[in-house]
Amino acid sequence: MRDLPIPACVTAGDRTAARPVYGESKVFLELEGLPLVAHVVRTLQRVPEVSEVWVVGDPGRLEKALGSEELRRELRKPLRVVPQFRNLYENAWQTYRRLLPGAGPEGRDPSEPDLDQQVLYLSGDLPFATPEEISEFVRRSSALGCDFCLGLVTEESMRGFEPDAPGAPGIRMAYFNLREGRFRQSNLFLVKPARIGNRHYVEEMYEHRYQRQFGQILALAWRLLRSEAGGLRLLFYYALMHLASVADRWGWRRCADFLRRPLPIARVEATLGRLLRTSLRLVVTEVGGCAVDIDNEADYDAAKARFTEWRAVQAARAAHLARELEGGSS
Repeated sequence: MRDLPIPACVTAGDRTAARPVYGESKVFLELEGLPLVAHVVRTLQRVPEVSEVWVVGDPGRLEKALGSEELRRELRKPLRVVPQFRNLYENAWQTYRRLLPGAGPEGRDPSEPDLDQQVLYLSGDLPFATPEEISEFVRRSSALGCDFCLGLVTEESMRGFEPDAPGAPGIRMAYFNLREGRFRQSNLFLVKPARIGNRHYVEEMYEHRYQRQFGQILALAWRLLRSEAGGLRLLFYYALMHLASVADRWGWRRCADFLRRPLPIARVEATLGRLLRTSLRLVVTEVGGCAVDIDNEADYDAAKARFTEWRAVQAARAAHLARELEGGSS
């Protein structure tokens, strides 16, 4: 099978799943004079596996946010803007329909030759993403040959973003507690959209990735129990993962360690794959910038206060990893 080019889709919509920060859609917040979405688009220009960049959101605001001379000078790949739809799922799916070969402005449904078309999805509020981190995720994911790859980063890679002392600027992270360790979702997804059976669950999984909205979590768990094959098993693992996360946030590490024992990565992959009716893998990378999104005012304030420091640390970490990989492959 021939290798298909990999377009990137940056989700920058401000409906349903999007939460305003200081009353503003977070992708338009500025750091160092550039909106967050412009930082992401600029980073993608230096990812060799990415063939073109699509940004879905408010066209008028995006044209302005992406129209600076500074950014335009760095554009090396086609950049296209797609008007946003009702929710995250529709933004992802409708952009996919438009990026298919020969699709017009309204897009088209995939046909047999399109089934293995991969799309790199990422959110528009990742100011600390590096090209090396994204490239490594894409290469590791593509080598697995599955239909849905979801990125994770290690707890160790996130420690530099934590506050240095009580009251110091920093971002306290929530983690998935799995048998192999504690991981944070990296906001990177390499997907063959046409091969996902239950695409409608993707938005709900993304919405509840930090597992803090208990009422909505219970509602989703109940729907899974009633509607999906193996629903009781899904509910059991889902509850364990949530309880381990709560225990971890409250500082009950031994309790969290006990609860995560029945949750090896392979079992979680199989369970999520069954839910989405696709082949799914969790892909762990060691550079953490793509796991830092801006979800609230405190995160934004910390990112402003430590932007230069954190960007430098991520660039150094990514460069070190790239040298290690080159040495291992020589």
